[in-house]
Amino acid sequence: MYLIQNIRVYAPEELGVKDVLIGGGKILKIGEGLPVEKAYGITVLDGKGKVLMPGLIDAHVHILGGGGEGGAKTRTPEVMLSDIISGGVTTVVGCLGTDGCTRTMSNLLAKAKGLEEEGITTYIYTGSYQVPVRTLMGSIMDDIILLEKVVGTGEIAISDHRSSQPSKEEFARIVADTRVGGILSAKAGLVNIHMGDGEEKLDFLRYVLEKTQIPSSNMLPTHINRSRTLMEEGIDYAISQGGYIDLTTSSDPDYLEPDEVKASTGLKMALDRGVGEDHVTFSSDGQGSLPIFYPDGTLKGLGVGKVSSLYREMKDAVLEDGVPFSAALKAVTENPAALLKLPLKGRVREGLDADLVMSDEKNLAVDTVFAKGQVMVAGGQVVVKGTFEE
Repeated sequence: MYLIQNIRVYAPEELGVKDVLIGGGKILKIGEGLPVEKAYGITVLDGKGKVLMPGLIDAHVHILGGGGEGGAKTRTPEVMLSDIISGGVTTVVGCLGTDGCTRTMSNLLAKAKGLEEEGITTYIYTGSYQVPVRTLMGSIMDDIILLEKVVGTGEIAISDHRSSQPSKEEFARIVADTRVGGILSAKAGLVNIHMGDGEEKLDFLRYVLEKTQIPSSNMLPTHINRSRTLMEEGIDYAISQGGYIDLTTSSDPDYLEPDEVKASTGLKMALDRGVGEDHVTFSSDGQGSLPIFYPDGTLKGLGVGKVSSLYREMKDAVLEDGVPFSAALKAVTENPAALLKLPLKGRVREGLDADLVMSDEKNLAVDTVFAKGQVMVAGGQVVVKGTFEE
Protein backbone atom coordinates (compact mmCIF):
# COMPACT_ATOMS: atom_id res chain seq x y z
CA MET A 1 0.00 0.00 0.00
CA TYR A 2 1.08 3.58 -0.65
CA LEU A 3 0.04 6.83 0.95
CA ILE A 4 0.84 9.90 -1.14
CA GLN A 5 0.73 12.95 1.10
CA ASN A 6 0.19 16.63 0.33
CA ILE A 7 -0.05 16.36 -3.43
CA ARG A 8 -2.09 18.55 -5.77
CA VAL A 9 -4.63 16.28 -7.45
CA TYR A 10 -6.05 16.67 -10.94
CA ALA A 11 -8.83 14.16 -11.48
CA PRO A 12 -8.58 15.62 -14.25
CA GLU A 13 -10.35 18.64 -12.71
CA GLU A 14 -8.34 20.15 -9.87
CA LEU A 15 -9.26 18.78 -6.43
CA GLY A 16 -6.68 20.76 -4.47
CA VAL A 17 -3.95 19.38 -2.19
CA LYS A 18 -4.92 15.94 -0.90
CA ASP A 19 -3.63 12.69 0.53
CA VAL A 20 -4.25 9.62 -1.62
CA LEU A 21 -4.16 6.04 -0.32
CA ILE A 22 -3.78 3.19 -2.80
CA GLY A 23 -3.73 -0.56 -2.27
CA GLY A 24 -4.83 -3.77 -3.94
CA GLY A 25 -4.51 -2.05 -7.29
CA LYS A 26 -7.20 0.50 -6.41
CA ILE A 27 -7.52 4.06 -5.15
CA LEU A 28 -8.79 3.44 -1.64
CA LYS A 29 -9.16 6.92 -0.16
CA ILE A 30 -8.75 10.57 -1.12
CA GLY A 31 -8.78 13.08 1.71
CA GLU A 32 -6.81 15.41 3.91
CA GLY A 33 -4.56 14.39 6.77
CA LEU A 34 -5.07 10.66 6.24
CA PRO A 35 -3.51 8.70 9.13
CA VAL A 36 -0.50 6.46 8.56
CA GLU A 37 -1.06 2.93 9.80
CA LYS A 38 2.50 1.56 9.92
CA ALA A 39 1.20 -1.83 11.00
CA TYR A 40 -0.24 -2.30 7.54
CA GLY A 41 3.10 -1.77 5.82
CA ILE A 42 2.15 1.48 4.16
CA THR A 43 4.87 3.23 2.17
CA VAL A 44 4.56 7.01 2.51
CA LEU A 45 5.45 9.22 -0.45
CA ASP A 46 5.92 12.98 -0.14
CA GLY A 47 3.83 14.75 -2.76
CA LYS A 48 4.83 18.30 -1.89
CA GLY A 49 5.66 20.26 -5.04
CA LYS A 50 4.13 17.57 -7.25
CA VAL A 51 0.85 16.94 -9.04
CA LEU A 52 -1.07 13.67 -9.25
CA MET A 53 -3.03 12.80 -12.38
CA PRO A 54 -4.66 9.70 -13.90
CA GLY A 55 -2.46 7.35 -15.90
CA LEU A 56 -2.61 8.23 -19.58
CA ILE A 57 -4.67 6.19 -22.06
CA ASP A 58 -3.26 5.74 -25.55
CA ALA A 59 -6.02 4.54 -27.88
CA HIS A 60 -3.83 3.99 -30.94
CA VAL A 61 -0.56 2.06 -30.56
CA HIS A 62 1.06 -0.30 -33.07
CA ILE A 63 2.20 -2.63 -30.32
CA LEU A 64 3.44 -5.16 -32.92
CA GLY A 65 5.18 -2.47 -34.91
CA GLY A 66 3.91 -1.17 -38.21
CA GLY A 67 5.12 0.17 -41.50
CA GLY A 68 6.62 -1.68 -44.40
CA GLU A 69 5.87 1.04 -46.95
CA GLY A 70 9.51 0.91 -48.02
CA GLY A 71 9.74 -2.88 -48.09
CA ALA A 72 10.30 -5.53 -45.43
CA LYS A 73 13.33 -3.79 -43.95
CA THR A 74 11.14 -0.81 -43.00
CA ARG A 75 8.80 -2.83 -40.76
CA THR A 76 9.06 -1.13 -37.38
CA PRO A 77 9.81 -3.16 -34.21
CA GLU A 78 7.41 -4.21 -31.46
CA VAL A 79 6.88 -1.81 -28.59
CA MET A 80 8.66 -2.45 -25.30
CA LEU A 81 7.07 -1.92 -21.88
CA SER A 82 9.55 0.86 -21.03
CA ASP A 83 8.53 2.78 -24.15
CA ILE A 84 4.99 2.91 -22.77
CA ILE A 85 5.34 3.53 -19.05
CA SER A 86 8.19 6.07 -19.26
CA GLY A 87 5.67 8.55 -20.66
CA GLY A 88 3.04 7.95 -18.00
CA VAL A 89 0.89 5.70 -20.20
CA THR A 90 -0.78 2.87 -18.29
CA THR A 91 -3.46 1.73 -20.77
CA VAL A 92 -3.02 1.10 -24.50
CA VAL A 93 -5.23 -0.06 -27.35
CA GLY A 94 -3.23 -2.02 -29.91
CA CYS A 95 -3.93 -1.93 -33.63
CA LEU A 96 -2.61 -3.13 -36.94
CA GLY A 97 -1.96 -0.66 -39.74
CA THR A 98 -1.11 -0.72 -43.42
CA ASP A 99 0.11 -4.31 -43.21
CA GLY A 100 -2.67 -6.70 -42.25
CA CYS A 101 -0.87 -9.57 -43.97
CA THR A 102 2.44 -10.22 -42.19
CA ARG A 103 1.11 -8.69 -38.95
CA THR A 104 -1.96 -10.64 -37.90
CA MET A 105 -4.78 -10.40 -35.39
CA SER A 106 -3.50 -13.45 -33.51
CA ASN A 107 -0.08 -11.80 -33.16
CA LEU A 108 -1.74 -8.60 -31.98
CA LEU A 109 -3.80 -10.40 -29.34
CA ALA A 110 -0.77 -12.30 -28.04
CA LYS A 111 1.30 -9.12 -27.78
CA ALA A 112 -1.50 -7.37 -25.89
CA LYS A 113 -1.68 -10.27 -23.44
CA GLY A 114 2.08 -10.14 -22.97
CA LEU A 115 2.08 -6.43 -22.14
CA GLU A 116 -0.75 -6.99 -19.67
CA GLU A 117 1.27 -9.72 -17.97
CA GLU A 118 4.12 -7.22 -17.67
CA GLY A 119 1.94 -4.83 -15.73
CA ILE A 120 -0.20 -2.46 -17.81
CA THR A 121 -3.77 -2.63 -19.15
CA THR A 122 -4.28 -3.50 -22.81
CA TYR A 123 -7.05 -3.77 -25.38
CA ILE A 124 -7.05 -4.15 -29.17
CA TYR A 125 -9.04 -3.31 -32.28
CA THR A 126 -9.96 -5.97 -34.80
CA GLY A 127 -8.95 -5.36 -38.43
CA SER A 128 -6.40 -3.10 -40.10
CA TYR A 129 -6.40 -0.58 -42.97
CA GLN A 130 -8.11 -3.05 -45.28
CA VAL A 131 -11.74 -3.56 -46.23
CA PRO A 132 -13.18 -6.24 -46.05
CA VAL A 133 -11.98 -6.35 -42.45
CA ARG A 134 -9.76 -9.26 -41.46
CA THR A 135 -10.87 -10.79 -38.17
CA LEU A 136 -10.03 -13.69 -35.85
CA MET A 137 -13.47 -15.21 -35.29
CA GLY A 138 -15.00 -14.66 -38.71
CA SER A 139 -16.71 -11.28 -38.30
CA ILE A 140 -16.39 -7.94 -36.55
CA MET A 141 -19.27 -8.72 -34.20
CA ASP A 142 -17.88 -12.15 -33.32
CA ASP A 143 -14.49 -10.67 -32.43
CA ILE A 144 -15.96 -7.93 -30.25
CA ILE A 145 -18.48 -10.19 -28.51
CA LEU A 146 -16.29 -13.27 -28.01
CA LEU A 147 -12.80 -11.83 -27.43
CA GLU A 148 -12.45 -9.94 -24.16
CA LYS A 149 -9.70 -7.61 -25.33
CA VAL A 150 -11.39 -6.47 -28.56
CA VAL A 151 -13.18 -3.14 -28.00
CA GLY A 152 -13.72 -2.02 -31.59
CA THR A 153 -12.45 -2.00 -35.17
CA GLY A 154 -9.49 -0.24 -36.71
CA GLU A 155 -7.58 1.43 -37.84
CA ILE A 156 -9.70 1.53 -41.00
CA ALA A 157 -8.09 3.73 -43.65
CA ILE A 158 -10.09 6.20 -45.72
CA SER A 159 -9.21 9.20 -47.86
CA ASP A 160 -5.71 7.74 -48.34
CA HIS A 161 -3.82 6.19 -51.24
CA ARG A 162 -2.99 3.20 -48.98
CA SER A 163 -6.62 2.40 -48.17
CA SER A 164 -8.80 -0.21 -49.88
CA GLN A 165 -10.92 2.63 -51.29
CA PRO A 166 -14.16 1.38 -49.70
CA SER A 167 -17.52 2.86 -50.62
CA LYS A 168 -19.48 4.93 -48.13
CA GLU A 169 -21.94 2.06 -47.81
CA GLU A 170 -19.15 -0.40 -46.98
CA PHE A 171 -17.78 1.99 -44.39
CA ALA A 172 -21.22 2.47 -42.83
CA ARG A 173 -21.63 -1.32 -42.53
CA ILE A 174 -18.33 -1.57 -40.66
CA VAL A 175 -19.46 1.11 -38.22
CA ALA A 176 -22.86 -0.55 -37.83
CA ASP A 177 -21.41 -4.01 -37.14
CA THR A 178 -18.93 -2.53 -34.69
CA ARG A 179 -21.67 -0.65 -32.84
CA VAL A 180 -23.92 -3.69 -32.55
CA GLY A 181 -20.99 -5.82 -31.39
CA GLY A 182 -20.33 -3.23 -28.71
CA ILE A 183 -23.96 -3.15 -27.61
CA LEU A 184 -24.15 -6.93 -27.29
CA SER A 185 -20.94 -7.12 -25.26
CA ALA A 186 -21.27 -3.93 -23.19
CA LYS A 187 -18.14 -2.57 -24.87
CA ALA A 188 -17.33 0.63 -26.72
CA GLY A 189 -17.89 -0.60 -30.26
CA LEU A 190 -15.55 2.15 -31.44
CA VAL A 191 -14.20 2.44 -34.99
CA ASN A 192 -10.73 3.96 -35.09
CA ILE A 193 -10.39 5.65 -38.47
CA HIS A 194 -7.11 6.48 -40.20
CA MET A 195 -7.58 9.78 -42.00
CA GLY A 196 -5.44 10.42 -45.04
CA ASP A 197 -5.11 13.71 -46.89
CA GLY A 198 -7.49 12.90 -49.75
CA GLU A 199 -10.21 15.24 -50.98
CA GLU A 200 -12.98 13.20 -49.32
CA LYS A 201 -11.80 14.30 -45.87
CA LEU A 202 -14.56 13.42 -43.35
CA ASP A 203 -17.30 12.80 -45.93
CA PHE A 204 -17.62 9.12 -44.96
CA LEU A 205 -18.24 9.97 -41.31
CA ARG A 206 -20.73 12.69 -42.21
CA TYR A 207 -22.53 10.15 -44.41
CA VAL A 208 -22.94 7.77 -41.46
CA LEU A 209 -24.37 10.52 -39.26
CA GLU A 210 -26.72 11.80 -41.95
CA LYS A 211 -27.92 8.48 -43.40
CA THR A 212 -28.06 6.22 -40.34
CA GLN A 213 -29.07 6.38 -36.68
CA ILE A 214 -25.53 5.65 -35.46
CA PRO A 215 -24.15 8.30 -33.07
CA SER A 216 -20.83 10.06 -33.48
CA SER A 217 -19.46 8.36 -30.35
CA ASN A 218 -18.91 5.15 -32.35
CA MET A 219 -16.37 6.82 -34.68
CA LEU A 220 -12.99 8.32 -33.84
CA PRO A 221 -11.09 9.78 -36.81
CA THR A 222 -7.39 10.06 -36.07
CA HIS A 223 -4.49 11.98 -37.66
CA ILE A 224 -6.83 14.99 -37.89
CA ASN A 225 -3.82 17.29 -37.42
CA ARG A 226 -1.91 15.89 -40.40
CA SER A 227 -2.74 19.12 -42.26
CA ARG A 228 -4.30 22.47 -41.50
CA THR A 229 -7.03 21.77 -44.04
CA LEU A 230 -8.01 18.52 -42.31
CA MET A 231 -7.73 20.20 -38.91
CA GLU A 232 -10.23 22.85 -40.00
CA GLU A 233 -12.52 20.13 -41.34
CA GLY A 234 -12.25 18.26 -38.05
CA ILE A 235 -13.14 21.35 -36.04
CA ASP A 236 -16.21 21.94 -38.21
CA TYR A 237 -17.21 18.27 -37.90
CA ALA A 238 -16.94 18.42 -34.10
CA ILE A 239 -18.94 21.64 -33.86
CA SER A 240 -21.60 21.13 -36.55
CA GLN A 241 -22.22 17.40 -36.06
CA GLY A 242 -21.03 16.71 -32.54
CA GLY A 243 -18.21 14.52 -33.77
CA TYR A 244 -15.12 13.41 -31.89
CA ILE A 245 -11.62 14.06 -33.24
CA ASP A 246 -8.25 12.54 -32.38
CA LEU A 247 -4.94 14.34 -32.78
CA THR A 248 -1.76 12.35 -33.37
CA THR A 249 1.20 13.22 -31.15
CA SER A 250 3.97 11.27 -32.91
CA SER A 251 5.55 13.95 -35.01
CA ASP A 252 8.91 15.60 -34.55
CA PRO A 253 8.17 19.19 -33.44
CA ASP A 254 11.41 20.34 -35.08
CA TYR A 255 10.57 18.75 -38.44
CA LEU A 256 6.86 19.24 -38.99
CA GLU A 257 5.58 19.01 -42.54
CA PRO A 258 4.73 22.50 -43.92
CA ASP A 259 0.97 22.07 -43.44
CA GLU A 260 1.06 19.82 -40.35
CA VAL A 261 -0.37 21.02 -37.04
CA LYS A 262 1.35 20.09 -33.78
CA ALA A 263 -1.11 18.19 -31.56
CA SER A 264 -0.80 20.63 -28.66
CA THR A 265 -1.47 23.55 -30.99
CA GLY A 266 -4.36 21.68 -32.59
CA LEU A 267 -5.99 21.24 -29.20
CA LYS A 268 -5.66 24.96 -28.54
CA MET A 269 -7.18 25.73 -31.96
CA ALA A 270 -10.11 23.39 -31.37
CA LEU A 271 -10.93 24.71 -27.91
CA ASP A 272 -10.61 28.34 -29.00
CA ARG A 273 -13.05 27.69 -31.85
CA GLY A 274 -15.66 26.21 -29.56
CA VAL A 275 -15.08 22.46 -29.72
CA GLY A 276 -16.14 20.89 -26.42
CA GLU A 277 -13.33 19.75 -24.13
CA ASP A 278 -14.81 16.24 -24.13
CA HIS A 279 -14.73 15.91 -27.94
CA VAL A 280 -10.95 15.93 -28.46
CA THR A 281 -8.50 13.13 -27.73
CA PHE A 282 -4.79 12.55 -28.29
CA SER A 283 -3.18 9.27 -29.35
CA SER A 284 0.45 8.56 -30.16
CA ASP A 285 0.44 6.25 -33.20
CA GLY A 286 3.31 4.71 -31.23
CA GLN A 287 5.63 2.28 -33.06
CA GLY A 288 3.79 3.05 -36.26
CA SER A 289 5.85 4.12 -39.22
CA LEU A 290 5.77 7.80 -40.07
CA PRO A 291 6.22 7.66 -43.85
CA ILE A 292 6.74 10.75 -45.94
CA PHE A 293 5.75 10.42 -49.59
CA TYR A 294 6.66 12.40 -52.68
CA PRO A 295 3.69 13.84 -54.64
CA ASP A 296 3.77 10.80 -56.97
CA GLY A 297 3.25 8.43 -54.01
CA THR A 298 6.78 7.06 -53.77
CA LEU A 299 8.41 6.86 -50.35
CA LYS A 300 10.59 9.81 -49.36
CA GLY A 301 11.48 8.95 -45.77
CA LEU A 302 10.42 7.04 -42.69
CA GLY A 303 10.30 7.60 -38.94
CA VAL A 304 8.90 5.68 -35.96
CA GLY A 305 6.15 6.94 -33.65
CA LYS A 306 6.77 7.14 -29.91
CA VAL A 307 4.23 6.43 -27.18
CA SER A 308 6.07 8.95 -24.98
CA SER A 309 4.97 11.71 -27.38
CA LEU A 310 1.49 11.48 -25.83
CA TYR A 311 2.70 12.96 -22.54
CA ARG A 312 4.96 15.44 -24.33
CA GLU A 313 2.10 16.97 -26.31
CA MET A 314 -0.20 17.08 -23.29
CA LYS A 315 2.54 18.92 -21.40
CA ASP A 316 3.28 21.26 -24.31
CA ALA A 317 -0.41 22.12 -24.59
CA VAL A 318 -0.21 23.44 -21.02
CA LEU A 319 3.26 24.97 -20.89
CA GLU A 320 3.57 26.29 -24.45
CA ASP A 321 0.04 26.74 -25.82
CA GLY A 322 -1.69 27.93 -22.67
CA VAL A 323 -4.37 25.24 -22.50
CA PRO A 324 -5.72 24.78 -18.95
CA PHE A 325 -4.14 21.72 -17.36
CA SER A 326 -7.45 19.98 -16.72
CA ALA A 327 -8.53 20.43 -20.35
CA ALA A 328 -5.24 19.11 -21.74
CA LEU A 329 -5.33 16.20 -19.31
CA LYS A 330 -8.87 15.22 -20.34
CA ALA A 331 -7.63 14.59 -23.90
CA VAL A 332 -5.37 11.77 -22.68
CA THR A 333 -7.36 10.41 -19.73
CA GLU A 334 -11.08 11.00 -19.19
CA ASN A 335 -12.06 11.48 -22.85
CA PRO A 336 -10.54 8.26 -24.25
CA ALA A 337 -11.83 6.38 -21.19
CA ALA A 338 -15.35 7.59 -21.96
CA LEU A 339 -15.19 6.72 -25.67
CA LEU A 340 -13.68 3.31 -24.93
CA LYS A 341 -16.15 2.69 -22.09
CA LEU A 342 -13.48 2.01 -19.49
CA PRO A 343 -15.25 2.97 -16.25
CA LEU A 344 -12.27 2.18 -13.99
CA LYS A 345 -9.81 4.28 -15.99
CA GLY A 346 -9.11 7.93 -16.76
CA ARG A 347 -9.95 9.56 -13.42
CA VAL A 348 -8.58 9.93 -9.91
CA ARG A 349 -11.50 8.73 -7.81
CA GLU A 350 -11.99 6.31 -4.94
CA GLY A 351 -12.65 2.78 -6.15
CA LEU A 352 -11.03 3.21 -9.56
CA ASP A 353 -7.84 1.53 -10.74
CA ALA A 354 -4.67 2.98 -9.25
CA ASP A 355 -3.23 4.07 -12.61
CA LEU A 356 -1.53 7.29 -11.55
CA VAL A 357 1.24 9.66 -12.53
CA MET A 358 3.15 11.95 -10.17
CA SER A 359 4.90 14.86 -11.86
CA ASP A 360 6.77 18.02 -10.92
CA GLU A 361 4.24 20.79 -10.41
CA LYS A 362 6.26 23.40 -12.32
CA ASN A 363 7.67 21.61 -15.36
CA LEU A 364 5.38 18.51 -15.32
CA ALA A 365 8.39 16.17 -15.59
CA VAL A 366 7.30 12.59 -14.83
CA ASP A 367 8.50 11.38 -11.42
CA THR A 368 6.46 8.28 -10.48
CA VAL A 369 4.09 6.05 -12.46
CA PHE A 370 1.70 3.52 -10.91
CA ALA A 371 -0.03 0.91 -13.08
CA LYS A 372 -2.77 -0.97 -11.20
CA GLY A 373 -1.09 0.07 -7.97
CA GLN A 374 2.41 -1.14 -8.89
CA VAL A 375 5.24 1.38 -9.09
CA MET A 376 6.57 1.21 -12.67
CA VAL A 377 8.60 4.43 -12.73
CA ALA A 378 10.27 6.01 -9.68
CA GLY A 379 12.36 9.15 -9.56
CA GLY A 380 11.90 9.50 -13.30
CA GLN A 381 13.52 6.11 -13.95
CA VAL A 382 11.83 2.96 -15.21
CA VAL A 383 11.98 0.32 -12.47
CA VAL A 384 9.84 -2.39 -14.07
CA LYS A 385 11.05 -3.49 -17.50
CA GLY A 386 9.69 -5.84 -20.08
CA THR A 387 10.71 -9.49 -20.23
CA PHE A 388 13.33 -9.01 -22.94
CA GLU A 389 14.63 -5.59 -21.94
CA GLU A 390 18.06 -5.25 -20.39
